Amino acid sequence: MATNSGQYVRTNTNGMQSQPLDVAIVGGGLVGSLLALHLGRKGHEVNLYEYREDIRTAELVIGRSINLALSARGRRALAEVGLEETLLGHGIPMSGRMLHDLSGNRKVVPYDANTNQCIYSVGRKHLNEVLLNAAEKYPNIHLHFNHKLVGANLDEGDLSMVDPATKEVKSAKADLIVGCDGAFSAVRKEIVKRPRYDFSQTYIEHGYLELCIPPTASGEFAMPHNYLHIWPRGKFMMIALPNQDRTWTVTLFMPFTHFNSITDADALLDFFRQYFPDAIDLIGHERLIKDFFKIKPQSLVMIKCNPYHVGSKALIIGDAAHAMVPFYGQGMNAGFEDCTVLSELFNKHGSDLSRILPEFSETRWEDAHAICDLAMYNYIEMRDLVTKRSYLLRKKLDEFLFWLMPNTWVPLYNSVSFSHMRYSKCIANRAWQDKILTRVLYGATVASVATIGTLSYRHLTVGHLERLSSSVLSAFKLLKS
Repeated sequence: MATNSGQYVRTNTNGMQSQPLDVAIVGGGLVGSLLALHLGRKGHEVNLYEYREDIRTAELVIGRSINLALSARGRRALAEVGLEETLLGHGIPMSGRMLHDLSGNRKVVPYDANTNQCIYSVGRKHLNEVLLNAAEKYPNIHLHFNHKLVGANLDEGDLSMVDPATKEVKSAKADLIVGCDGAFSAVRKEIVKRPRYDFSQTYIEHGYLELCIPPTASGEFAMPHNYLHIWPRGKFMMIALPNQDRTWTVTLFMPFTHFNSITDADALLDFFRQYFPDAIDLIGHERLIKDFFKIKPQSLVMIKCNPYHVGSKALIIGDAAHAMVPFYGQGMNAGFEDCTVLSELFNKHGSDLSRILPEFSETRWEDAHAICDLAMYNYIEMRDLVTKRSYLLRKKLDEFLFWLMPNTWVPLYNSVSFSHMRYSKCIANRAWQDKILTRVLYGATVASVATIGTLSYRHLTVGHLERLSSSVLSAFKLLKS
């Protein structure tokens, strides 16, 4: 409702009135622009500051356009601001992984063989544009581009910014400062200066480089497009995600030492002939050489910190709070879920930031750390484990148990990508499943050995029994791994 002064006063779920706040969001990327929508819709006065020029009029920056995989958590956050269907209409559904072996043979591994759920390949730039366009329609959401944060007093809510082009210094004041400014967050740098603040930054030895598969001569996709394509090669891998224009964004992930060893076109072609022979014609010889040497491989970093707030004036979310490697496709989804969690706390506590911010930190840090760890694990799975019999056998077993007990046995990937289960709970759930399987399989192994021994005592030699027991134990170890 509106007060006599014309300001909005909202009522939260506890029946308390919520006075509008002046909110400064630093970072106009995906998470920042979505949070602006969440808070703007609640009647708060939101100023969104972005150090870059308006992405809607800027050229696409090469090197950072890794496609995004939109799944359940991100979809819910978009649905809460009325944009889910808009983005699903743009996205390309991917129902599973399509694995490419060294001979060019392909094998499909579905994400969810029981209910056929899928993730969606969406373009970063398009999604950002949709969010900014939606935010711009609200009179209480104000967009400010070319505003780079250079200093802040987080206890007082003061911001100091500079225009990168004109060098003009500008200042602002807010009731709440939210840092949504990415892995190298300027807001977080201010928080890290404080005593007893937990922070870790880890670069992995692998980097990434983007390539492109163009459409066919007839303008069609060069590969089946409703899959995430993977070339798993043990120590490294290449993936491809489909785009609306029927191109493929291809990303090569491997150790920097491998990248550094490829110094010329001949070495590059030899490398691809050995490890990715079917991709050469898909990309094209000349385009492969041009794109590979056009830009240096980019690094991958994981950020963990705690807490995410400073008093009742400042907060960090998204990559600023928990940057992760991209191998679970959850970076954007986790950041969008931050918006959902924060929005729910505003509904719960009104405008009481002294309760909202600490509860956000306490609620979120464990889950954020969990998905960072899961993202690292999934790189090992994607580049190596997906080709192993033990992985495929465990996946089939998980699918069967999920079909048999859908409310009890939820596979790890399903819980992360197709549910809203807390990330930390996803890990705990997987550990419980491993424990159950270990006990069951161990019991089955012992029973099998005993049965074989009883039935075969009169007919088999000791050597035969030992070989049979060894075979059963090997099967147990294979399932357990």
